Amino acid sequence: MTRHTKTFLGAIGCAVVATALWPVPGLAARQTSVAIDGDDIGGVVTGPDGPEAGVWVIAETTGLPTRFNRTVVTDDEGRYVVPDLPNATYDVWVRGYGLVDS
Repeated sequence: MTRHTKTFLGAIGCAVVATALWPVPGLAARQTSVAIDGDDIGGVVTGPDGPEAGVWVIAETTGLPTRFNRTVVTDDEGRYVVPDLPNATYDVWVRGYGLVDS
């Protein structure tokens, strides 16, 4: 499965960080284990003051017979998983109250 994720940075500097960067020393004790496999997109949304809780993460594709999108909300530590996506190329962005769309 080939998947390409595009990240657009907003004015406040929100960033979608790849799951490969997710493990951070000192946070391991607080994290719950979530299996992210080949048909999932996951990561952490951060801003200038750290993780962004409660923002929407939207994965969208036009690479299927009809437009397809899925929206999830970040947890208290800015983490998200968009699970079980059909095989396609996805654009990913974040949206939240008081934030500039990324």
